[in-house]
Amino acid sequence: MAASEADDNSWSARPRDGTPPSVSMLAATALVVANMIGVGVFTSLGFQVKDIPSGFSVLLLWAIGGVVALCGVFAYAELGAMFPRSSGEYNFLSRSFHPAVGFMAGFVSATVGFAAPVALSAMACGQYAAVVLPGVPSRLLAVAVVWLVSLVQLGGVKHSSTFQLVSTILKVGLIAAFLIAGVTLPSPQPISFAPALSDLGLITSGPFAIGLVFVMYAFSGWNAASYIIGEMHAPEQGLPRSLLAGTAIVLVLYIALNAVFLLAAPMASLAGQLEVASIAGSYIFGAFGGQIVAAMICIGLVPSIAAMMWIGPRVTMTMGEDVPMLAVFARRSRGGAPIYALLFQLAVANLMLLTDSFEAVLDFIQFALLACSFLTVLGLFKLRITRPDLARPYRAWGYPLTPAVFLLVTGFMMYYLFAQRPLQAGLGTLVMMCGLLIYLLAHRHPGGKVAAYPGHEQR
Repeated sequence: MAASEADDNSWSARPRDGTPPSVSMLAATALVVANMIGVGVFTSLGFQVKDIPSGFSVLLLWAIGGVVALCGVFAYAELGAMFPRSSGEYNFLSRSFHPAVGFMAGFVSATVGFAAPVALSAMACGQYAAVVLPGVPSRLLAVAVVWLVSLVQLGGVKHSSTFQLVSTILKVGLIAAFLIAGVTLPSPQPISFAPALSDLGLITSGPFAIGLVFVMYAFSGWNAASYIIGEMHAPEQGLPRSLLAGTAIVLVLYIALNAVFLLAAPMASLAGQLEVASIAGSYIFGAFGGQIVAAMICIGLVPSIAAMMWIGPRVTMTMGEDVPMLAVFARRSRGGAPIYALLFQLAVANLMLLTDSFEAVLDFIQFALLACSFLTVLGLFKLRITRPDLARPYRAWGYPLTPAVFLLVTGFMMYYLFAQRPLQAGLGTLVMMCGLLIYLLAHRHPGGKVAAYPGHEQR
């Protein structure tokens, strides 16, 4: 191994606080599954069948979304195995481009990139819980859930890992029970999932392309384990396996759920409706179907919130290790929890819940989050060309085709956002620029320089 190669890999992998890795591959896989499965899969179908009235085309839409997510997984797995340090895009972009680009991505994640989805998921959890517990304020339930999972995270990495694994198994178990009930219906809907000649026109239509944008949002979160690489056992092997396994599990569940929705309820009843899971539940379970589905989704959202409260603070923590003015966020408890980084995200999420600002924030950060993922996968190409000497314990399957597919689809989504929501996309770009500005200020401030990566030494 060349000296430069050894320096690159040892820099990214060396422990910063002596906390031993304690997250198993199984727990990391659970983190990916929990972070991916939110409310999107339970609400998207109604708008898809409105313009795509074909069982085959709808399931193909979800299959393509899963394949594109896997293309992203292959790229992130290679980068994560090369640079096994927590924080996701902050780490990868700092290594492949420049610490300034990494800081920009880290700024987005550390401020609102995780806090807004946490607040939105918590509010959805509270609303579904209110269906089962009428009379209890949904906002109070939302705040309570965020505090509950935050207390678990403050207990340390082992507590976080155990809670994530158990709650995700419960979540998948409930979904599996719903699927079994759906496929054993005595009188399913007369829908065919076999391809027909008319499907060709639907697959090449505008609604199919637009539908793919929202399907990809439902698949977001496939990169979750890359934010906790530094806490994993044998990350060079564990990260690729957990990302691949978690995404594959979700792909199967998403296709199966949409198939069951279509088998349970008439397509005419689902078209244009938001609560497709509740509608399907009423056909499967009868009068109490809506409450049963609401309870299932509510319980299932808890591990999703826990996943985001686990991985989000790791970005802030790693930035605190590199940037002296953010050093307070690098402090950990004896159990390995980044206390101040976690409390910061908790405060931001609660502020959004109390001010109803999370939906607006989530609306304009989508472009920034997509841009960070786009740049990360683009960085894989750059490193293959400029640093062929680096050790690659895992090499992206299907390179260069698979990362190119991811870039094409992500680029289309970014174009769609700019064309359909120019104000929100512009605000997202502004947030990224704010991150770059703060980096420059930290870099120029005496004693405030950002730690240099090998190959990007401060000058």
